[in-house]
Amino acid sequence: MQQVQDTPEEWRVVATTTPFTGNKTSVRTDDVVMPDGSVVRRDYQVHPGSVAVLALDEQDRVVVLRQYRHPVRQKLWEIPAGLLDVPGENPLHAAQRELYEEAHVKAEDWRVLADVYTTPGGCDEAVRIFLARDLAEAEGERFEVAEEEADMEMARVPLADLVRKVLAGELHNNCLVVGVLSLAAARAGEGLDALRPAEAPWPARPFAS
Repeated sequence: MQQVQDTPEEWRVVATTTPFTGNKTSVRTDDVVMPDGSVVRRDYQVHPGSVAVLALDEQDRVVVLRQYRHPVRQKLWEIPAGLLDVPGENPLHAAQRELYEEAHVKAEDWRVLADVYTTPGGCDEAVRIFLARDLAEAEGERFEVAEEEADMEMARVPLADLVRKVLAGELHNNCLVVGVLSLAAARAGEGLDALRPAEAPWPARPFAS
């Protein structure tokens, strides 16, 4: 039986340039040698990586945020998420920070739900999606938001409703879709206690403990 598992591999690059450098990301152009010896040009976004948090309360509701996303011209319902701004940053610490800043919530129990590449054909962004449980209101003042986040709405929606809306094509955010369906699959399978620990290795974005 063939083993179905993603594996590292790197084809030879004979030339590379960075035609655009932005505030958080850049665009790279590589000339890549194909298996038949031909050379093709590949443009892709270089991304620091992200974390996302599916925060589940005792009533089986998920903390969700509604935010304007300019590239798709929509307000999307999402789960708390953010960039790995510091190279080598521990993703769990980043996820805890994002949950606090965006939802003013803390959690006692953390697990890894899924690790995904959001758009591997055109971007190297890797996202780790956490499951956070045993929620409580965070102490201290709320984090001061700005720009798109200043217009953000927050709600707690039953997990079952989110699953239905994903399958009905009403919700589209990548991390929300992967998170809620992964949680539903984990429950239907070996259970949440079988999920990976929060500090599980993440080869796509290695980190210090």
